Amino acid sequence: MDRQSLYLALERYLHALAQRDASAIEWASKALTSENNVMLPIGEGLWGTIERMGDYQLRFADPSTRQVGYFGTVHEAIEESAFSLRLKFDADGRVVEAESVVVRQSDSGIKFENPRYWDKPILNANVLDGSPRAEMIRLSNGYFDTLQLNDGTIHTRFHPDCQRVENGVQTTRNPDFGKIVPVAALGCEEQFRMGNYRYDDRLRGRRFPMVDEERGLVLAFGFIDHSGRLAEYQLTDGRTVRSPVRRPHSFYLAELFKIDGGAICQIEANFITVPYYMPSPWDAL
Repeated sequence: MDRQSLYLALERYLHALAQRDASAIEWASKALTSENNVMLPIGEGLWGTIERMGDYQLRFADPSTRQVGYFGTVHEAIEESAFSLRLKFDADGRVVEAESVVVRQSDSGIKFENPRYWDKPILNANVLDGSPRAEMIRLSNGYFDTLQLNDGTIHTRFHPDCQRVENGVQTTRNPDFGKIVPVAALGCEEQFRMGNYRYDDRLRGRRFPMVDEERGLVLAFGFIDHSGRLAEYQLTDGRTVRSPVRRPHSFYLAELFKIDGGAICQIEANFITVPYYMPSPWDAL
């Protein structure tokens, strides 16, 4: 399947989802579907509650593995939620895998005030100076290495203008959000150089199933484990700060990295709270 075929297949899937009609999809005989890190029977979960798709729509594709990805939003009865989707097809164009994340803030355990969802031209643009597939994955994995037990050491490369959006909120260079979470006023590399995320004990279960080489995008999934044991810690500038995390839990995340010129330029992440050390059903496959 080429890029256009993958996008058409994605549109058919999204249309069927909006119509709550899973029977309109041609599923492979042993198709697997998950929502929020739980395997579900076909047609369960969001298929039964969606009212409509949201306006924000980001598509990307990996023709070499017959996969297509999507970041957007969905409307249910209570709220609009950030939504990530990965679809994989067999050689006959049937859906083999459907992995989704729905960030329902009413029950996700994470409450970001005033999320908004907007188009980011950098994510839709083709790369000017592309990196090999393996290097793109290495840089993305290096981001996770940098985040895990963050002590100021950088294991990847950041573009000077790198930005990050999490669950519909810009969490870098955002002075307004910085009034609530001071670290959000800083840039990507600056946040990590200060060791702000020392309380992230593990970045576990890392998977990099999709790489859109034309657009410079890597889709990753994984878990951030928080033991909650750390009460306070020292930043690299000498200040002592209190940890905002004081209970055991994990984040299950879908994270998209834009890489151009050998550096991470933009990050988009959707994540939810799950039980501490929760495994991925995809790891057992």
